[in-house]
Amino acid sequence: MSYPYLRSGVDSKTSVSANRRWWDADADSYHGTHGDFLGADSDDGDFVWCPEGLREDDVELLGDVAGKTVLEIGCGSAPCSRWLTGHGAHAVGLDLSREMLRRGQHAMARGGPQPGLVQAGAEALPFGDEVFDLACSAFGAVPFVADSARVMSEVARVLRPGGRWVFSVNHPMRWAFPDDPGPTGLTVTLPYFDRTPYVETEDDGTVSYVEHHRTLGDRVREIRAAGLILDDLIEPEWPEGFDREWGQWSPLRGHYFPGTAIFCTRKPT
Repeated sequence: MSYPYLRSGVDSKTSVSANRRWWDADADSYHGTHGDFLGADSDDGDFVWCPEGLREDDVELLGDVAGKTVLEIGCGSAPCSRWLTGHGAHAVGLDLSREMLRRGQHAMARGGPQPGLVQAGAEALPFGDEVFDLACSAFGAVPFVADSARVMSEVARVLRPGGRWVFSVNHPMRWAFPDDPGPTGLTVTLPYFDRTPYVETEDDGTVSYVEHHRTLGDRVREIRAAGLILDDLIEPEWPEGFDREWGQWSPLRGHYFPGTAIFCTRKPT
């Protein structure tokens, strides 16, 4: 049994250990619920940016990926990396969870695109300087690390000049509302400016899950501090007629406020 609460002082080591165990244990359940929507078990994968169903096929936030070296951070079972590879990119998917990567390997074993897969954390990328043309993350890693500013710096380091870094996260304003898709989720219960991490623990007190909050301003400052340029901030609207719920995402909440923030950045030439 786990107990959710806010807890200060959750460092990188604790976050990494807890979230690796969480995603290893939850890999099958997660795919049972969301795998079809994400294209996780399809032969070619898919690139879905967010629960609102925004797809890279339609929005092309990364531009033409053919021939580009692309790093996906927090790739899970790598449907996005497989989609990128199928569109001519030289993609590498990185994730903390061995079980999530194993799910990707199982999908790849049936054939189709074959990106590289690496098990590692996002705060210390195991790559040399300026080796990728593009980097991306669809709800991967950024909300789950204690030092997301370090992630921005690491991405800037491995990107070539002119390279894009596009990442989607849960919209920061959602922090103030309960994690509930129904009417209860429309009432503010936490201060937006409270950056105390959300933590779940086991009966013995072991931290089993951690999620870190940053405001929109925090994200912009992290991007700028890494020497990156913010080109756009996309807040997808809830699609008309789309009735799928995903955790706290729902037509009801999507009608009133955004659930996702997509940051489109680039490294100066």
